[in-house]
Amino acid sequence: MARLLSPNVLLGIAPIALVIALWQGLVSFGFAPAVLLPPPGFVFSRLLQQLVTWTFQQEIAATLIRLFAGFAIAVVLGVGIGIAAAASPAINAVVRPIVRVLAPLPKVALYPALLLLLGFGHGSKITLVTADALFPILLSTYYGASTVEQKLIWSAMAAGTPRFQILFKVVLPAAMPSILTGCRIGLVISCIVVFLAEMITSTDGLGHALVTAARTFQAVDMFVPLITISLLGLILNALLGALRSYLLRGFPEA
Repeated sequence: MARLLSPNVLLGIAPIALVIALWQGLVSFGFAPAVLLPPPGFVFSRLLQQLVTWTFQQEIAATLIRLFAGFAIAVVLGVGIGIAAAASPAINAVVRPIVRVLAPLPKVALYPALLLLLGFGHGSKITLVTADALFPILLSTYYGASTVEQKLIWSAMAAGTPRFQILFKVVLPAAMPSILTGCRIGLVISCIVVFLAEMITSTDGLGHALVTAARTFQAVDMFVPLITISLLGLILNALLGALRSYLLRGFPEA
């Protein structure tokens, strides 16, 4: 119980409580009509009602499938390419200009082309999530692998460790803090992008639920998907933070 009420947890809850209080104040003092900005109590009550319905659970499941699939692919590609680029000057020479060109590009601009190539199903949305989450993971991995102390690598080589195994036994563990930081950034981006993709074109998912509610002027139902994706992001980020603490339990900063 003391851990749940630690200062860090309380500091994290305070801004959320402030936003909800501000939201309630805007409605209570008439700055925004309840038709357009329903009271938070109505929204959370509706959220609890929706969470037990099969239809809304399917919307959540569709969003999570796309999010997890795209994020997982981005992690595999980002970590793999980042480690390879840090270990090989030839691969680095190929990857560096590609990253410089594509990293600043808004990936959502590619979405119409992805729709034409992959259709309106899971494929186009998973690909968009992967494209957006890939670069922060790749760059963090490359930075972490590039800053590994040479003494560690020399010691492994002196012990007769093959070069390929050095990547997995020395470089990858040493770069893990940076990799996990990139993964947390990529996860947040994945939540945003999958929701946006579903809003643009989809027949299911939380983004689709928001657009459907907006088209029928159901303000309360429009806020429910927003709160849901925010809570999912908060839960997933907490789980990834717990995983980070477990994996980095031997690191000083952990």
